[in-house]
Amino acid sequence: MSISIQQVQHSRLSGIDFNNLPFGKICSDHMFVMDYVDGAWQEGKIVPLSNFSIHPANLTLHYGQSIFEGMKASIHNDGTPLLFRLDKHVERINASADRMCMPQISSETFCNAIETLVDLDKGWIPPTDGSALYIRPYMFATDEFIGVRPSETYKFVIFTCPVGPYYAAPVSLLAAEKYVRACDGGVGEAKTAGNYAASLYPAKEAKEKGYDQVMWMDPVEFKYIQEVGTMNIFFIMDGKAYTPDLNGAILKGITRDSVITILKEKGVEIVEAPLSKDQVLAAHREGKLQEVFGTGTAAVVSYVNKIAFGETIIDLDPDNYILGPYLKNYIADLRSGDREDNHGWVQRVLDKATVPV
Repeated sequence: MSISIQQVQHSRLSGIDFNNLPFGKICSDHMFVMDYVDGAWQEGKIVPLSNFSIHPANLTLHYGQSIFEGMKASIHNDGTPLLFRLDKHVERINASADRMCMPQISSETFCNAIETLVDLDKGWIPPTDGSALYIRPYMFATDEFIGVRPSETYKFVIFTCPVGPYYAAPVSLLAAEKYVRACDGGVGEAKTAGNYAASLYPAKEAKEKGYDQVMWMDPVEFKYIQEVGTMNIFFIMDGKAYTPDLNGAILKGITRDSVITILKEKGVEIVEAPLSKDQVLAAHREGKLQEVFGTGTAAVVSYVNKIAFGETIIDLDPDNYILGPYLKNYIADLRSGDREDNHGWVQRVLDKATVPV
């Protein structure tokens, strides 16, 4: 499937300081757009980045029918753009679409759109270690109607942002005691806008108390750990890697899945099961809590240096971490071409954007 391309007349690329990239605030030149009308996706196209005109009765603005993905493009040592686990992102956005009563996007359309857009704007991929071109595919309802029902029309969009590291320093976590992120039967597995809106106030309170993120707990007893802000979470205890199991309330992280595979190959035992704060506190008391880190597309691997369970504080020293740095370097080396890809995770983007002269 070919994609029509309308190229910008004047690129903003020359004015970008790749050594000073605030996360998510600088967008590249182009975006992909495609509309769903009369029960089918229409022809997609790449156009200069621009604003949308939205009706005041747009369903998304009132009822939140919106989903998204987060991906990164890196640059190979030979200058070729690289994508990481593109197939898993297709799978996850369609799972989110299904849960939010939205139309599926074919794998061919999704992959072709991302590859073409990344190839066109590959000059925006930062060359600096730890930086990347962040890719944001998303879909939202476009019906102009006030009423709680699924929309009949949608818009699918992809834009990109050159970004630096999401968490440049280790993070501190405050375990939730009142607010919840998701529960069984809810939309915790979906990457939908409302999940993140609900997290803003608890995150604000955590920051006011001196912590970087909320560590979400189960919604009944506030005993079992779920995930952290924008990340899944791992605890290395007595040489084993513990992470909460995917129970329907936790996002199926693609970096999480990759980390589990890498750790298994390294011979580390993985325990995917309900993980209670009592287990973590006991491991800490016994000197068996060795590392804690979050995983996610934006953060990749983010070290944790403090956790607060009420008045009980756990202090950690990321300088002594072994597995966290190993995982971070492993994935970074895959994305630069410095490590052989034995899993078929990395995809090279070759000459996808053909612009008419």
